Parts: sequence; C-alpha cells; structure tokens
Amino acid sequence: MRQKAWAVGGVAVALALAASSGVHRRGALLGVAISGLTGLLSMQAMGRFARGGRVVHQALAVMALGFLVRLLLVALGTILVVKTGESVPGFVVAFFVVYFVLAGLEGAYAQRLGRSAGSQA
Repeated sequence: MRQKAWAVGGVAVALALAASSGVHRRGALLGVAISGLTGLLSMQAMGRFARGGRVVHQALAVMALGFLVRLLLVALGTILVVKTGESVPGFVVAFFVVYFVLAGLEGAYAQRLGRSAGSQA
C-alpha cells in the first residue's frame, strides 16, 4: 500500500508542477494526466489480478499491458498536442517523468506483492 500512496502523491505533485509551468501548461497537464492515470490504473490492476500462486508473473503481465497502453496513448497524445498547437516538449517531459517514477513504484509494488504471497520469483 505504501507504493500506491507514493504514486498518488507523485501524480498530485506532478499535476501541481504542470499547472504552474507557464506556456507549457496545457501540454504538461495532458502528459501528467495520461501517464498518471494509466500508472495508477496499472497499480490498481496489479493488486486486483495478481492473486494465486503466480503473483509476480501476473503483476508483470499487468505491467507489460500497461506499458503497451501507455505506448499507444503517448503517440495519440503527441498527435493531439501537435494538432492543437500546445507544447510538445511540455507534454513529452511531463509524460515521461511521471512514467519513469511510476514504473519504479510499480516494480516495487510487484516485488512486494510477490513477497506477501510467499513467491520466490
């Protein structure tokens, strides 16, 4: 649960920073929103679906699926930002900073799920 709390706090801080980023504001807010939402949903899905004997494998499968969804959404978000004339650097930086922070927390969460289930993976 500690990783989920850190993730929510990190997304909240990122949203506040994006909101105060001047000309990059809209692009940054979109980047944080997409990356933060998908990351938090991924962690929630990990907790829900990682049950039974293969907890770590199921958690990693959720992480992989989350990565593929983010890959699609970053492409769509970049297209949207370009078409609307918003800040592409703001979007990309915000998206990937949040993504890497949440990816680390997701990995730690998957490891914790494995330990709590008694898995040796």
